[in-house]
Amino acid sequence: MENDMVTMALDEVDLLARRVLTRHGLRGDHVDAVARTIVAGERDGCASHGVYRLLVAVNTLKSGKVDPAVEPVITRPAPGLVRADAGGGFAQLAIERALSALVDSARTNGIAALAVNRCIHFAALWPEVEMLVEHGLVALATTPSHAWVAPAGGSRPLFGTNPIAFGWPRPDASPFVFDFATSAAARGEIELHRRAGNPIPAGWGIDADGHPTTDAQAALDGAMLTWGGYKGSALSTMVELIAGPLIGDLTSAESIAWDAGAGASPYGGELIVAIDPAGFLGAAAAGHLARAETLFDALAAQGARLPGARRHANRKLSVAEGVRVPAALHRDIMALLEEEDA
Repeated sequence: MENDMVTMALDEVDLLARRVLTRHGLRGDHVDAVARTIVAGERDGCASHGVYRLLVAVNTLKSGKVDPAVEPVITRPAPGLVRADAGGGFAQLAIERALSALVDSARTNGIAALAVNRCIHFAALWPEVEMLVEHGLVALATTPSHAWVAPAGGSRPLFGTNPIAFGWPRPDASPFVFDFATSAAARGEIELHRRAGNPIPAGWGIDADGHPTTDAQAALDGAMLTWGGYKGSALSTMVELIAGPLIGDLTSAESIAWDAGAGASPYGGELIVAIDPAGFLGAAAAGHLARAETLFDALAAQGARLPGARRHANRKLSVAEGVRVPAALHRDIMALLEEEDA
């Protein structure tokens, strides 16, 4: 322990995640799938989506709002469509089980979409995007959440954090992957500020009376804000529509109504789109993907940071040196293993 931090090797993070999840009732392949996502977040320096999410997952398990052992059902309702019914379980296993069908459909049709229904989603979107990019596909993913975010010009929660993720394969470099909330910050970032007793930046949230606030707890009790004002609000509305009614699932307002004060993770759907460059370009695909590298080179030449580059740099460092977890968070997670009523 150093400066109130605990250093852990990645295999220790993985073991801890599996122990905690199993201790609190998660079963079968769900443990593996959820643990992989949590380890990936910590490995890549995404603190709000790393081991902190064990607290979130356990709280959802305790609430009874997630089925800890359900088997996802994968169907193909049309040549370019795949559906994964998560059955009220965590999203990770349903996505992993549907991946091969989505890849096959994209290869066959040039483009394909996966609707993940009735899932509990508490993680980032870039893990599933990267799964598709590893197959040489271009990928897009989005999901609503709980109604925590006020629309631009409004003062009450209506939207979720409603993230959007995109991935582009690069033959000789780390893939281009971005993943961001359409809110000014991820919910987990505000939670981490609250835990540390730190103020949040102006523009992240408003209090229950609709006034701007830098108090993390006040923002959590009031409403988060979209980034970019009306632009972020419009994108958030798009997410509500295409990953809600379009695929027969819940909006963020419906998700939080379903929660009924339990404090569980959001319940609803996720839309994932996979595109095979060869579907449009055939044998010319490799040449056109090479042209895309000119754009990335131009970004680098100006000193601009390529979105996702920091995660990949952190990934290399974490594999070699491990990760550092706040001691207070580590204590809270370890305490989950000691609870008598788990």
